[in-house]
Order: sequence, then structure tokens, then C-alpha cells
Amino acid sequence: MNRNAPHAHPPVDRRLWWRFVAMARPYWSGAERTRAIGLLALLIVLLLGQTSFNVLFNQQSGEFTSALAAGDAERFWRAIRQFSLLLLVAVPLWACYYFVRDTLGLRWRRWLTAHLLGRYLGHRAFYRLTQQSGAAIDNPDQRIAEDVNSFTGQSLYFLMVLLGALIELVAFTGVLWSISRLLVAFLIVYAVAGTWITIAVFGRPLIGLNFRQLRREADFRFGLVRLREHAEPIAFHEGEREELGRLRGLFASLYGNARQVLRWQFGLNLFQYGHSFLTMALPSIIIADQVLSGEMEVGRAIQAAGAFSAILGALTLIVQHFESLSRFGAGVNRLHEFSRALDRLEAGGGRSDSRIETLPGRDFALEHVAVMTPQREHLLIRDLSLTISDGHGLLIEGPSGCGKSSLLRAIAGLWTTGSGRIVRPDGDEVMFLPQHPYLGTGTLRDELLYPHPERPLPDEELRALLREVNLPDLADRVGGLDAVRDWAKVLSTGEQQRLAFARALRSRARFVILDEASSALDAANEALLYARLVAAGSTPVSISHRPALLAYHQQVLRLHGDGGWSLHPARGHRFGEGGAEAA
Repeated sequence: MNRNAPHAHPPVDRRLWWRFVAMARPYWSGAERTRAIGLLALLIVLLLGQTSFNVLFNQQSGEFTSALAAGDAERFWRAIRQFSLLLLVAVPLWACYYFVRDTLGLRWRRWLTAHLLGRYLGHRAFYRLTQQSGAAIDNPDQRIAEDVNSFTGQSLYFLMVLLGALIELVAFTGVLWSISRLLVAFLIVYAVAGTWITIAVFGRPLIGLNFRQLRREADFRFGLVRLREHAEPIAFHEGEREELGRLRGLFASLYGNARQVLRWQFGLNLFQYGHSFLTMALPSIIIADQVLSGEMEVGRAIQAAGAFSAILGALTLIVQHFESLSRFGAGVNRLHEFSRALDRLEAGGGRSDSRIETLPGRDFALEHVAVMTPQREHLLIRDLSLTISDGHGLLIEGPSGCGKSSLLRAIAGLWTTGSGRIVRPDGDEVMFLPQHPYLGTGTLRDELLYPHPERPLPDEELRALLREVNLPDLADRVGGLDAVRDWAKVLSTGEQQRLAFARALRSRARFVILDEASSALDAANEALLYARLVAAGSTPVSISHRPALLAYHQQVLRLHGDGGWSLHPARGHRFGEGGAEAA
């Protein structure tokens, strides 16, 4: 969660329009453009139909009002019959309009969600965004799930409102001009003044406040999610008071910003409703003399009032919809900010020219590798060169904080801050086992096959894998291989680590990188799993402090904690003893 996100006070200017265009263009110029443009064209046709019926309804309402005022029963019932016929056609047309609009919005949301998810999970952006401690994007999940939904739905809503306003402006201006030119002149001045006041007084504060409100709502929700996900360690530490204080702080920030929104919204409502209610009386006041003198029928006055309201609505869109527009503008800014962050990652932005380069090769080779912390504050490892080939496993040890896990991240290509080159095998030849395995909520079969469920194995082979990692009864205990559970909660940490070893055995990777992946296992299970791994032809590269694992490695890399390192044969090595720095 980033408290210093840019654009906290986005200005009301054309930059917002260009951000909107940047987010909308890929869909409307991409592979789905033909169907999208077709649906949009149909939507515009239906909108034209709506406006035509609005004009006709306005005429008929004036007609039967005049008939009532004149006491002409025949004229009245004729007008009512015509009004009823119009309704029979208009009601299905309105229903079709909303169906087509929402269908187009849903299709746009599907495309944009898939587009952003692809970019978010491509180039490991989901991971790399979390490493940008100084400029992290807050709550990307909320931006993809909620801001995309708001963006697509609201974009079509405001587009149709704008087009509808333009059509009504054309349709009703002729009607009103034929009744009273004075009303038209007054209307233009009134609308321009109202719009200017709305933008000048309420524009900048409300858009900025709504931008912050979206972020703070997401921060509070994220805090609640973290509480649920880490319920057990929090309970062990009796950390309820601390968590309550943190959540109260997040909500207090949300609440304070919401109060500011309410204050500005109160002023906007005063202006909006005053501006709106005046229009109920102003048309009648302007044409009162003509009606009272008999120069104009009452029905014509009703038509004039209807046309006046329609044109005023068209000319004061910003006044009427400013609250929604300010929230929409904040959402556009958040999506654009997210997309720009993905652009920078895809282009390698934010990286120094001096970084660790990763190249493909048959074996692992580290060539003059220096590893630094993400913001380059500290040098963790200096000028490291070594080779890891088949059957020559490497065990990495050293004091806490010396850079052991950082080195594994660099080997995996997750960490590029530093210099030098890492040559490594590609694809399925390498598998990484972290200390805390990732387990989802799918079937047991899915967990065993992760991350390649498209490569199935027969049930007996999957059960044999479970037996190999000393989980022979797991499938029967949980209800079979197709049982669905939240495995991170159902299995103990030791069982989770054994399940991760089953994945490694199934993958038959040439190299398995283990970051204290057996830390929750007893000595017997740890020895069993390492023996299985080596027997399957995998070469382990491990972080561990357990001397018993030396038997499964041929060399030991000791990191000294000051950037120095030394390389030793595994046989006879004693933990905590450093040698001369290797060249």
C-alpha cells in the first residue's frame, strides 16, 4: 500500500481526456473492434429512437393537456390513444437499449480485464511491482477487479449521456425556438453560468478527494484480507490489539477523507438542487404573460417547459453528473497509473544500466555477480563466480541477512539489482521450492500437478508420488485426489513442504533450488526427500543450516555478510567456518 501515490490531486484538464483515450483505444482498435463498433452503432440507433419518442411524448402530453383545458373530450381521448400506441413501441426499445449498452460494457470489461491480467502476470510484473518500495502501485487487485468494471460501464454510460444530450439539443431546440426565442437565450446563459461555477468551484477538490477515497477504501479492505490470511500467526502472537489499532488507523484515514468528500458534496448539492429547482419555475415565469393573455395555449406552455428541461439537461451535463464524473475521473487516473507502471516494467523502466543479466545455457554459471538491495543501499555479495553442473549440488550457508535468499532470487531472475551475468537452463529444467510453498484452493490433483495441470498423470502415479514423500494416506484422508480444500489451512507446514517435494519429483527437473524448503521437517523426512530428489536425477541447490544435508551436495558456498564469500568442498565442511575468499 503506497501512501505517496502520484496524482493525488489530479487537475481538471485535458490530461484526464488523454488518459481515458489511452485506456480505451486498445479495445476499440483491437481484434474485437468490429463487433464492438457494431454494438455501439446499434446503441446509437436505439438512442436516436429514444430521443424521437421523447419528442413525441412531449408533444402528446401538451396535446392532451390543451384538450383538458379546452374541455374537448374527443381531442383528449385521441391524444391518449396515440400516447398509448407510442408506449407499446417505446417500452421494448428502452429495454433493448439498456440490454445492448450493458452487453457492450460487459464485453469491454472482459477484454480489458484479460488484457491487464496478461500484462500483470507477464514479465513477472505482479512480483516486480511489490519490489518497488518507493513507488509501488497500491492495490492492483482493486484496480483490475473494480476500477476496470467502473471504467467500462461508466464510459458507455457517459458516452450515451453525451450523445443523447446532443441529439436532444438538436431535437428540442427547434421546438423551443418556435415557442419562445427568449427562453432559448435565457437557457444558454443559465447553462453556461451553472457549468462554469461547478467546474471552477468544485472541480479540483472533488476529483482529488475521490481519487484518495478509492485508494483508502482499497487499503482498508486489503488490511482486512491480510488479517484473514494471517489469522493463525496473529493469534499465536496475541496481536489482536495491534491489528485492531492498524485497522482503526486505516478506517480513520478513510473516514477523514470521506468527511471532506461529504463537505464538498454538500456544497455541490446546494448548488445543483438550487440550480435544478429554479428551472421548475423559470420557464413559466418567462412565458407567463403570453399564457395569461391567451396568446399561448396551456399545452404549448407544457411543451415549452418540457423542451426547456430537455435542453437544459443537455447543456448542464457537468452540473448534473459532476459527482459521478469526479469518481469516474479518479478511476481513470488509477487505471492509467497502473497501466503506466506495467509499461515501465515491460520496457525495463526504473532499472539501472548496471544490472544482473540472465542468459540461457545448459548449466548454471555465475560470472562476476554482485547482488545489491533493490534500492542499491547495500552490497550483499561481491564478484561471485562459480559453476553448478549436473551432479554437483551446491549448499549455501551464512549468517542471517547475508544475502542467501537474495542470491536465489537473482538465480531465478526475480532480482536484477547488481551486476554480472547468470547463465542458467531454461524452462522445466529448473524448479524452485521456497520455504513456504504456494498452495491454492483447487483439488489435491491440481496441487500435485501445479504449475502444469495440463500435463496430467494417472491416479496411481499421483498416489505413488504421495507415498514417496511420506504422505501415503493424504488422498484418502481428505476424500480423494479430486477433493477441493484450502490446502494452506488443511495441511501442516511440514505436509505442505512434502507436497512441494512431490511436485519436484513429478517435474524431474535437472536442478531444484531449495530455499530452506525442508525447514519444517524432522531429520528422517528431510533425509528421505533429499535422497529421493537425488535418486530422481535432480541436482539440488539449497539454502540450509543443517549439516546433515552436506551429504547431498558436493560444494558449499559460504556468504560472509560483508559482500565476501568462499567456496568449499562439502565433504568435511563445518558450518560457520569461512575460508579465504575464492577467486
